[in-house]
Amino acid sequence: MPDIKRHILAALAYFDLFNYPLTADEIYFFLPAKHNYEEFESALYCLTAERHVFRFDRFYSLKNDRFLIERREKGNAKAGEMMAAARKVGDLLIRFPFVRGVAISGSLSKNFADDDSDIDLFIITAKNRLWIARTLMHFFKKFTFLVNKEHYFCMNYYIDEDDLAIHEKNVYTATEVATLIPLHGDTVFEHFYAANAWTRNFLPNKYLRLATAKPVKRSALKRCVEFLFGSALGCTIDNLLMRITSKRWQKKMQQKKKNNRGIIMAMDCGKHYAKPDPFNFQFKLISSYQNRIEQVMEQSEGIAAQ
Repeated sequence: MPDIKRHILAALAYFDLFNYPLTADEIYFFLPAKHNYEEFESALYCLTAERHVFRFDRFYSLKNDRFLIERREKGNAKAGEMMAAARKVGDLLIRFPFVRGVAISGSLSKNFADDDSDIDLFIITAKNRLWIARTLMHFFKKFTFLVNKEHYFCMNYYIDEDDLAIHEKNVYTATEVATLIPLHGDTVFEHFYAANAWTRNFLPNKYLRLATAKPVKRSALKRCVEFLFGSALGCTIDNLLMRITSKRWQKKMQQKKKNNRGIIMAMDCGKHYAKPDPFNFQFKLISSYQNRIEQVMEQSEGIAAQ
């Protein structure tokens, strides 16, 4: 089988893990190698004609199941409704001290949501002030439980300006970086994408989003708080908050506490980052992806042999 066909199947296989069919343009964007678009269109047409891939209107899937198309369309509509709320959340969070960038991540950044979806957020903070910013933001989140809006404030991935590169470099993190929707922090996200140019090794056809981010405007209150904690005292407080938070999460992980979705809570953190533990989901997903690719290739070879 030609490489272009294998790459199309690989792109579809990744999103098949989420039961998410793709349009032709989306498949092209998520190809793991650079290809001419005309060559891509021809290969996709052949895969559809040979029944390796199933087409439903403008969507393509590895499964011959129209329900997946209906599910996606409903999810896209729901995402459109949630996007307005997500932008308002971003407008609020960028006002917190030391916050330099806010982006939508997770399923919403891929234009999908359902009744149980959260608004996942990716936060970039000032150098060496991540833990002050994170603590203030999560203290605020405690109050959102009172009005049942906590799922609007899932600030689950933080990095600071001193270390903008994502450490794990794989198809999962490349996809997450490439699909971020920056809301605020035009300059910091330019630096972020430059620091993560390695994603082009995994998704060479995907264009990163820059134009959506607004410039950061610091209010008088934000400037005042940042001035007060911009000294050596601020460094001491930031380090203290990091140690306190790390110990609390280590205790949660040891006790195998679960969130409201029944998923074991786990966090990986350091001076310049705080993120979900990659061993808890990310690495399992990559393993599932590799298994799915092998399964798809075997099925395709079987079809071709008939």
